[in-house]
Amino acid sequence: MQALVIDDSRAMRLILRRMLTELGMDVHEANDGLDGLAKLTDGLLPSLILVDWHMPQMEGIDFLAAVRKPPFDFSGRVVMVTTETEATQIARALDLGADEYVMKPFTKEALTGKLALLGLGS
Repeated sequence: MQALVIDDSRAMRLILRRMLTELGMDVHEANDGLDGLAKLTDGLLPSLILVDWHMPQMEGIDFLAAVRKPPFDFSGRVVMVTTETEATQIARALDLGADEYVMKPFTKEALTGKLALLGLGS
């Protein structure tokens, strides 16, 4: 299974890469939403996208809105992984098509639990 991790923090991308690799996923990385869209445009077809909210160039919420409509119409799972904790923002992300929401900082167990709810990982 392929996953795309989109986060402007190199350290966070490494943490998520390690966790997802341990779950048997082939992990690709992007450093912001525009980079993530470029990877999808270039033919990457992940089953799972984990995306941060606050990033330069294109924020995660704007990336989410873009991938859930044409020309992308991404039908895989999208999980917001972010420090954004306001209920209205969480609701906005879910309304735009996020399948789950993980708040930073998080544990490996928290992430794998959310993925299990989505039928991904173990």
